[in-house]
Amino acid sequence: MIEKINRLKEEVASAVATTPEAVEELRIKYLSKKGAVSALMADFRNVPAESKKEIGQKINELKAFVTERINGFKEQLSAGCDDEAALIDLTRSSTPYPVGSRHPLSIVKDDIIRIFAGMGFTIAEGPEIEDDWHVFSSLNFPADHPARDMQDTFFISRTPVDVLLRTHTSSVQTRVMEKTQPPIRIVCPGRVYRNEAISARAHCFFHQVEGLYIDKNVSFADLKQVLLSFAKEMFGPDTKIRLRPSYFPFTEPSAEMDISCDLCGGKGCAFCKGTGWVEILGCGMVDPNVLKSCGIDPEVYSGYAFGMGVERITNLKYRVKDLRMFSENDVRFLAEFESAR
Repeated sequence: MIEKINRLKEEVASAVATTPEAVEELRIKYLSKKGAVSALMADFRNVPAESKKEIGQKINELKAFVTERINGFKEQLSAGCDDEAALIDLTRSSTPYPVGSRHPLSIVKDDIIRIFAGMGFTIAEGPEIEDDWHVFSSLNFPADHPARDMQDTFFISRTPVDVLLRTHTSSVQTRVMEKTQPPIRIVCPGRVYRNEAISARAHCFFHQVEGLYIDKNVSFADLKQVLLSFAKEMFGPDTKIRLRPSYFPFTEPSAEMDISCDLCGGKGCAFCKGTGWVEILGCGMVDPNVLKSCGIDPEVYSGYAFGMGVERITNLKYRVKDLRMFSENDVRFLAEFESAR
């Protein structure tokens, strides 16, 4: 019996199986109900009692060896299978899904950030749910300013303090100024909310990118040069700018900035309403009261700030006439920007 077991072990050790069919033949030959190992088990009852322990152990070792050998052949065949066939995903749809594209607001926002990052600005972000201090009081808004009315602002609660959805990303600027001493050079991108009726030209939420630079001896000329560089980079090297006096509670002096209409080259058309100019942002020198409220000495430091609507810039670049299209998630509209960037 022991000689038969050793002979079978030598046969299995020298066997070669290079196909799944050959492996299955080996399994049937040795491990099936009518196989060689099963035949040994049938003969086991004729073994003398004093030899049963030794013979039984040998048969179990043979069975384990044959099983391990066959499993080894299976692993070799599995590892050497065709790579392309192995990568086939049988759960994949028979027709390819359309490839998505970046949202036009994301494209333009990233472009704005990239341009200012090239001029040394870093990104700063803050919460969309804010308090009155960071949105209004620290920015020199008077107590009776219309922006504090519920008709203009979404208030979440008014006791014990006013909590609201931020109306501009200037709140991020005040948070940075409270915790950081100059020099400060940041841009603040983000979503803002205002209580406005939704139409083709207005929405209750939109996106802004605001900028802030505070240091010693910062002048309005520095602001003008930065904005001119931005306009040329965003809209083309032939773009011109003009600054018109305006008013904002947090800057003094303040200005609105226009760019020359790239459709008519400044000659006047329906898009620019015959003026040759299109407004894109507001700007100005940071009011000394804002610096004081944030713990910065206005006798030592000065700075400028600017802010623009991302939707406004996107409209100018891509001629989108209805603001509602940006938030409707219509794939037909979004597909138009597949090659934008």
